[in-house]
Amino acid sequence: MSTDRTARRPLSTYRVQLHAGFTFDDAASLAGYLRDLGVSHLYCSPVLQAAPGSTHGYDVVDHSRLSDDLGGRAAFDRLSSALRAAGIGCVVDVVPNHMAVGSAANAQWRDVLRNGEASPYAGWFDVDWSAHDGRVLLPVLGDDLDSVLSRGELSVDESGDEPVLRYFDHTFPLAPGTASGPVADVLRCQHYLPALWREAATSLNYRRFFDVTTLAGVRVEDPAVYAATHDVVLDLIRAGLVDGLRIDHPDGLADPAGYFQRLRNDTGGAWVVVEKILESDEPLRDDWPVAGTSGYAALVGVGGVFVDPAGERPLADLYAETTGQPTDWAELVHAGKLGALDRLLGSELDWLVRVGRRDHARLRDAGDDLRPALRELLAAFPVYRTYLRTGEPVAEADRRLLGDAAEAAVRRRPDLRKAVEAVVAVLADVSTASELRTRFQQTTGPVMAKGVEDTAFYRYHRLVSLNEVGGDPGHFAMTVDEFHAAAVRTQRDWPLTMTTLSTHDTKRSEDVRARITLLAQCPGDWAAAVRRWVAGNERHWRALEPDRNLEYLLYQTLVGAWPLTAERAVAYAEKASREAKQRTSWTEPDEAYDTGLRRFVDGLFADTAFQEDLAGFAWPLVEPGRTASLAQKLVQLTMPGVPDVYQGNELWDLSLVDPDNRRPVDYAVRSALLAELAGLPVDDVLGRSDEGLPKLLVTARALGLRRRVPEAFGVDGAYQPLHVSGPAADRVLAFSRGGSVVTVVPRLTLRAGAWGDTRVELPAGDWHDELAGVDLAGGSVLVSALLARFPVALLSRVQR
Repeated sequence: MSTDRTARRPLSTYRVQLHAGFTFDDAASLAGYLRDLGVSHLYCSPVLQAAPGSTHGYDVVDHSRLSDDLGGRAAFDRLSSALRAAGIGCVVDVVPNHMAVGSAANAQWRDVLRNGEASPYAGWFDVDWSAHDGRVLLPVLGDDLDSVLSRGELSVDESGDEPVLRYFDHTFPLAPGTASGPVADVLRCQHYLPALWREAATSLNYRRFFDVTTLAGVRVEDPAVYAATHDVVLDLIRAGLVDGLRIDHPDGLADPAGYFQRLRNDTGGAWVVVEKILESDEPLRDDWPVAGTSGYAALVGVGGVFVDPAGERPLADLYAETTGQPTDWAELVHAGKLGALDRLLGSELDWLVRVGRRDHARLRDAGDDLRPALRELLAAFPVYRTYLRTGEPVAEADRRLLGDAAEAAVRRRPDLRKAVEAVVAVLADVSTASELRTRFQQTTGPVMAKGVEDTAFYRYHRLVSLNEVGGDPGHFAMTVDEFHAAAVRTQRDWPLTMTTLSTHDTKRSEDVRARITLLAQCPGDWAAAVRRWVAGNERHWRALEPDRNLEYLLYQTLVGAWPLTAERAVAYAEKASREAKQRTSWTEPDEAYDTGLRRFVDGLFADTAFQEDLAGFAWPLVEPGRTASLAQKLVQLTMPGVPDVYQGNELWDLSLVDPDNRRPVDYAVRSALLAELAGLPVDDVLGRSDEGLPKLLVTARALGLRRRVPEAFGVDGAYQPLHVSGPAADRVLAFSRGGSVVTVVPRLTLRAGAWGDTRVELPAGDWHDELAGVDLAGGSVLVSALLARFPVALLSRVQR
């Protein structure tokens, strides 16, 4: 394979989720299918050895080998050979921020538990050794330690290769020479302290991924740790077996910019994209030597341009009427962040307080105000984090973010002004290294993720297709002009960034979101249906006080994913209610509520009258929703950036949040349909819409065109908005790429078809519609004629 990094850059990717049920060999079997689909690179979830039974790979336990569960190195080599034979490259997901520590498979973590701060691996992990008398808190017990000891549930087990402390299925290594004596005495000699699981939220003293105690943060800023955790992946790149990387959660790192610079040097400038969640108007840092992000911004932009702004007020009023819930998104975000700090991330907050008081006299002077000041400042932070670096000037963007957060915190708590200003001054003083600065920047992200995406997104349901990672549900729609402007910026600044519509983390698949978005075009009909359903389904709540907010979310979900099974709906409702943390939660479940909710959902599915009414409402949205799906898919596949197709989404996919969106994909069906597609007239493709053929056609033709004319989509492939005029001009999105490809799609598809004299100005020359299979001349073209045979148009310039 060529070692030229430019030649190996992806034109498109296809994401697969690897696990024991879908291994390297299973992925290898897709090589021919992906080639025929037009994909240039297979994009794999993490490939290193993960925790036993992992279904996703983000819980790495051993960086020194490819996953045995996936087939090991031999199977990966077979995958590489199959891909090379098909002319396809490979991109892999890398997890630099954390490792799994919940099993005995993590040798480095086990050594830290065995030897404490003296372990050669103590520098791998961020541990606050000043807490708990120099011991690592392990919140794994089902009860307090004294009760567990009194019941004899902790014991010394000497039956294996080394003596261990056993707690049911958990085992922990013992410090050398400490296995003898009563268990309580043995415990006092260890470098760790078993504790009640709830203490993770209040007393944990090691950095973790968000609030996941079994994923401990890794210090890749240490060159030795970086080398040990990246050697295998870097060897795959040097050998030409991997062409690019997707970097998971870089905001958890102590120094993202330094990490990316090191990665660029070590990969020879390979294509690297980062899982960076950008908030509204937040640019990607231009000092990061990367190709761009993993695509959340594109997902939000493409989704937003298909929302009808006229639906904003009616849907807001209906939501308030139905639920009685607060509708101020900013306030919900703030409340969600404070709740995350109080319920889940108190350990992280207290660590900041300890470090602040230990290292900074100015913060010691803040006294009891320091903790609430840090709490308010974290909750007020408007983005995932700043990127302050020791010895470098504070960037204007970071200075503004700190100032805005401080202003917001003081506005809410004027009494904390001095303490807030002291914290900001310490953070902004980059003349010397500061652990507080590093820890603070590593904490704002978890507060955002747990407070917004995993809380507020499940509490605010005005139009839930907007509630996606990187999205702002408080911002209702994007205009065509705004979309064009964003696309022009992307082509100028980040032309090789990844774009996507669905991922393993999206809360709803692209097709579910497309259908739910239609509700903004029919708010009156939607309101009438919701009022009928709320009144008619009151009895299904039985003795439980109705949860109208969850009920309103559920109705949107049932419409968006219709038809779905009761089992999937129950699983979704349970997850959504626990993420909302209003009536129940993962850490404090309310059994009566949980049981009542299951009965409510089961009641909806057993209610024939409701099911008929639901079907009557959802059925007319199916085809307009599919048209919207085709439109957003074609836009994503041809807009600036490198498009990713998430596994299975080349056909209709009505999946909900994980694990629903990680169900097995039937590739035999997809391969057979793709083979059949080549000889089908477009009318037959449309006639078999239920099988997903229209979406498969759009995906294959767009990806194939990218491979035929890569220059139209690359660094120099200019993005040019096309002028649309006429009575329905606001319902059309049209642009050209590199002067040789044109995309024309409808917006607001419930009203599609009444085009009148609406026209799009095509560039001069002769064109071929890759989807409808017809030729046409450039110039002013009627949209009605352009979209007469197929719902969207993909034109390629005819070369004479």
